[in-house]
Formats: sequence, structure tokens, C-alpha cells
Amino acid sequence: MTPDVIAILRGITPDEAVPVLELLIETGITTIEVPLNSPEPLISIRRMVEAAGDRAVIGAGTVLRPEEVAAVAAVGGKIIVSPNTDVSVITATVAAGLESWPGAMTPTECFTALAAGATGVKLYPADLIGPKGLKAMRAVLPKGTRLYAVGGTGPDNFADWLAAGADGFGIGTALYTPGLTLRDIETRAKTIMAALRP
Repeated sequence: MTPDVIAILRGITPDEAVPVLELLIETGITTIEVPLNSPEPLISIRRMVEAAGDRAVIGAGTVLRPEEVAAVAAVGGKIIVSPNTDVSVITATVAAGLESWPGAMTPTECFTALAAGATGVKLYPADLIGPKGLKAMRAVLPKGTRLYAVGGTGPDNFADWLAAGADGFGIGTALYTPGLTLRDIETRAKTIMAALRP
């Protein structure tokens, strides 16, 4: 099974949203996060949701407050990703029936997130935690906990993270930065997916 990838499209605009969405779906990336500090993020999310149907899971990142969860749910978003472990955000996300992926850097934060009902944990910033840190956390976290490494992960180190127990990755600037052409994004997406397929 190919590890899952969450595409982090920080800075994407509503006009780019659907073309980039279609390109990512074609390359096999079907979980997409639009950070709320992007231009008009709720418009981008709504357009992607309408275009994707059941072909992709679309949602928001950098979600810091419960009221933001409600706004994302109102436009059809299905996944909430945060850089931090905020129980009020996790609780609101679970209550809305959405996937909850809070950011955590320590075992304490991981356990707090899971106790609040998180779907999985975003290990962030992964480049500071390192594969050794992930492996140590795996020894104490409940079996079956879904852990995604986010921050500094890419084709050159996927193997190390997978060996340590990562279930997937959040990929941001290695996949998308404002100003890239669709061809640039496609090349990056294909390189990322090729590195993950056995």
C-alpha cells in the first residue's frame, strides 16, 4: 500500500484551485489541505470540493480556532489540520464529523490529541523530531495510531521515515509554492509519488 500524502497548498488562489486539484488527483494525491492563511481559502476549498466530488478529500490547514472548523465544514471541507494540539479545535472537528489532524511534537501532545478524538497526529516539525524521535514515540503510542510526518520530508528521506513508522506525509513547499506552473507542480508530484510506490 502506498503511504498517503496530504498536499499542503499554502498560498494557492481560488483561480488555481481546481486546475491544481485535477493535476494532483491524476498523479495519485487525493488528500488536499488549503491553509487558512492562503488568499480566500474558503473559496478555494469550496471550488475544490465541488469539482472533486468523491475523488478527493479536501479541507483546511493552519486551523487554530473552533469557529474556523465550522467555516470549513460549511463549504464542504472534510479534513482539519492544525500546527498545534488544541483540544477545543479537535473537539469541534470531531463534533462536525470531520477528520482531525492536529500537530504534535511530543508524546504528551500526541496522547492529548488522541484522547480528544483526533483521527491521527501530524508530527510537526518533523525535521526537528527526526525518524529516531518517531520510532521512540511509536514504542509508547497506542497500536494503530496514524502518524504523518510534516516538515522537511521528501523523496530523499521518505525511506527513513517509513522505516521509523510513519504512515504518511504532509508535503508543502516540496510540492507547491505560489508562482509554480502546472507543469512544475506535476513534475514534483510525480517525483514524490514515484518515491513512495514500492
